[in-house]
Amino acid sequence: MSPAKTTILVIDDEVQIRRLLRITLEAASYTVIEADSGRLGLDEAAGRQPDAVVLDVGLPDMSGLDVLRQLREWSKVPVLVLTVLASEDEKVAALDTGADDYLTKPFGAAELAARLRAILRRAPEENEPSVVAFGEIEIDLAARLVRRAGAEVRLTAKEYAMLRLLVIHRGKVVTHRQMLRELWGPKAEENTHYLRVHMTHIRQKLEAEPHRPRHLRTESGIGYRLVED
Repeated sequence: MSPAKTTILVIDDEVQIRRLLRITLEAASYTVIEADSGRLGLDEAAGRQPDAVVLDVGLPDMSGLDVLRQLREWSKVPVLVLTVLASEDEKVAALDTGADDYLTKPFGAAELAARLRAILRRAPEENEPSVVAFGEIEIDLAARLVRRAGAEVRLTAKEYAMLRLLVIHRGKVVTHRQMLRELWGPKAEENTHYLRVHMTHIRQKLEAEPHRPRHLRTESGIGYRLVED
């Protein structure tokens, strides 16, 4: 990926660090967007679709790991985490949450540029859209909003999590076991009745004919699939 066409979102509340990153990245021909809080960073990520994110762990309004966790609900954008502490636990937590790499403060300009180049080489060709629409339904993954015919639809946390999983894998079958493991944990893999109950509620809220669903299809004995047509 050519730096001249690459936009980097910097999420850090320290003015001095943002200034240093801007100078360093612009000198390497990157375009830089800045955010001084986690919420603003998430908004910028959704609205501007950067090619990579440099994310500080310590933010004033929310943990950088929480920002990363929410970002990973809908985006595969490469993320380089900045951390003051060099503890192994913090590094592992960042990587487990979805970071592509980490860099400990203070850092050198050359190392920062090299790590960014590395994660950009591994990046998907296109960023995932934060808003997915099909039929009368619109799902804003960044804002966690679901609308039907323009009106907001209230889903429970589990209903939304189940719908999000289908949206992320739209067009593909998501198995019962995968859903149960991700939403309830590995000990719930046999409790398929959880899924039936929640899917019934989701269909009642989103489908025009819940008993003959157009979009939220059942793959008998296997799982569920989101069909956009």
